[in-house]
Parts: sequence; C-alpha cells; structure tokens
Amino acid sequence: MNSPAPPGASPWWAPHVYADRRPRLKARGRIRSAFRAFFDSRGFEEVETAALQASPGNEAHIGAFATELLSPDGGRRALYLHSSPEFACKKLLAAGETRLYSLGHVFRNGERGPLHHPEFTMLEWYRAGEAYETLIADCAALLGLAAEAAGATRLTWRGLACDPALAPERLSVSEAFLRHAGVDLDATLGSGGAPNDVAALARETQRLDLRVSPDDGWSDLFSKILSDRIEPKLGIGRATVLDLYPASEAALARRRPADPRFAERFELYACGVELANAFGELTDPAEQRRRFEAEMAERRRVYGEDFPLDEDFLAALAIMPEASGIALGFDRLVMLATGAGRIEDVLWTPVAGPAP
Repeated sequence: MNSPAPPGASPWWAPHVYADRRPRLKARGRIRSAFRAFFDSRGFEEVETAALQASPGNEAHIGAFATELLSPDGGRRALYLHSSPEFACKKLLAAGETRLYSLGHVFRNGERGPLHHPEFTMLEWYRAGEAYETLIADCAALLGLAAEAAGATRLTWRGLACDPALAPERLSVSEAFLRHAGVDLDATLGSGGAPNDVAALARETQRLDLRVSPDDGWSDLFSKILSDRIEPKLGIGRATVLDLYPASEAALARRRPADPRFAERFELYACGVELANAFGELTDPAEQRRRFEAEMAERRRVYGEDFPLDEDFLAALAIMPEASGIALGFDRLVMLATGAGRIEDVLWTPVAGPAP
C-alpha cells in the first residue's frame, strides 16, 4: 500500500502538481528519443537486462534491495534488484556484442534526496576495443543533445550554469585536489605496493576543517575532501571530466600502464553535479575478484553486511574483450536540462512516501 503524502503536501498525481511537472516530463521523453537516435545511428545495439541478479554489485557504499526467488519445488534463492546493468552488459560483451547500450531502471537502497531516488534511470554504454577517452566525446555530444531537446541553451542547478556547447575541461583528480583544496594527493599515494598514507591525508583533511573519525581509512578521507571541497567547483561554465582516479577508488577499472597508482576512470560533472562514471574496463578475473573481496570487507566493516559475488560474471570476464564503458544518471541530466530542483520533478511516477 502506498504511503500517504507528508502532511500539508499534495501527492505527485494531484492535477495541479502534475500540471507543473508535465512540461519537464515531456522534455524527458524528447531527450530519451534523441539519445536513442544518437546510439542507433552509431551502430549500437540497445539491450534489456534483467533487474533480478545474483549480486546487486560489489561496491562498498552502494546499498541494495534483496528478495527471494521461489522455485516450484519450494526452494528459495536470494536475488537482488540490480544497482546497475553493468554485470549483464559485460556478459553480453563476452558473448560477442561490440557496441551496446542500456536505458533502464536501477535500484539503490538508502539513497533519497534532491539528486537521489531509490529507483532511477541509468544510461550505460560500452565500446569493445575502443579507448575510454572515446567516451568523453560521447558525453560532450549527449550534453548538447539533452539541452537541445529540452529547448535550453544552458544546463542549470541551484544557481550554477554550464554551457553544453563548450568542450569539457579535462582535469586529473590530482590536479583538482591541488587546485581546489591545496592538497598534494600524490604525496599520500603508496608506490611499489606500499599502502596509501592515511596519516598524511588525515592531516590535510583536518587542515580543511573537515571531520576526521578514528576509523577513517584513506578512501574515507579522499571521499570527504572530494565531496565537500572539489565536486561543488566542477562543471561550472563548462562540463568537467575528472580523470585518472587513484587505483584504490576504481574497483572495476584497469590501472593506467604509465603509472599504476592511477586507474583509467573519469567522472563527468556539470553545475557541480556528478553525471557519469566511466572506465577503461578491467578484464582480469583474478584481480577483479580480489578487488570485490576488498570492497565487501569494507562493507562488512562499515555496515555489518556484504553481498555475494556473481561467479557467472567473473567467468565471463575471462573472455570479455578489452572495452570502455560508462554509466550516466539520465534523470540528473534531465534535471539540469530542464532546470528542475529535485529529481522527483522529472520522474513520471516517483516512489511513494516523503522525500527530503
């Protein structure tokens, strides 16, 4: 049974509320059609992946929705709603697809706010045999298409603006930490197998007047500085491609050959909002297993639970070709293209219940 709307608020289906939302929803449909035409014209195959999976994904800080599959003989098997179509898409790459995209719903538990919704739409696409830098050009084109379909000349969010006609700025994570926080991130990175220097990054975090907890690891401190001091300054005026993440922050990306401290990973930002996450894909199943196990160990430490590994995915990874892949938050881009203030303003039927 649906939860009632919070006291004093009208539900999304109230005619006067829906009338205000409908122009953005119509723009959403135009953007979706433009994106499909973009990929179809470039030889991509649109795929539909199952929402029920053996594993929801194995990133430490992404929550999941669990359920059970009941067999006719009374057996029970734990399944999860996927947090991304990534594992299924990579199995299709292993099967022989070379260019594919998915535009569909994904699910993440414990996330709700102006930019987060427990059920949202993700656009993912993959290019077999192509460098991950190719995805930067794809992103630039999609930003322009979204604005054009919405009848906008700028992407906007909370008073910030981004011109989608300008080429994105490409900025390494290390450059961003130095420019926007005065932190020499490279000095805290281990080399030759040495662990990252937690104490050094903790001192920098405290210098920035950010809270440091006794059990914070290097990744925790990295995330605090990134989210508080750097992300709000990205994608202002023009989009930013934040490139070359530390390898410890890229569980599904291959390391950079020229400097294995860093991974082939970038994120796309506009108006201080993260829109997309891209990888030069890791195809070593043994290394992927090791990383997943480390992520799940961290999840157990922080949340007291973990998720199973998808053994079928790890088997497929052994024959998957070299590829680049990216996930883009479709709803967030629609928000920026239509000037919406909350993600629920661009969802046809938001999940019932109060939202922050």
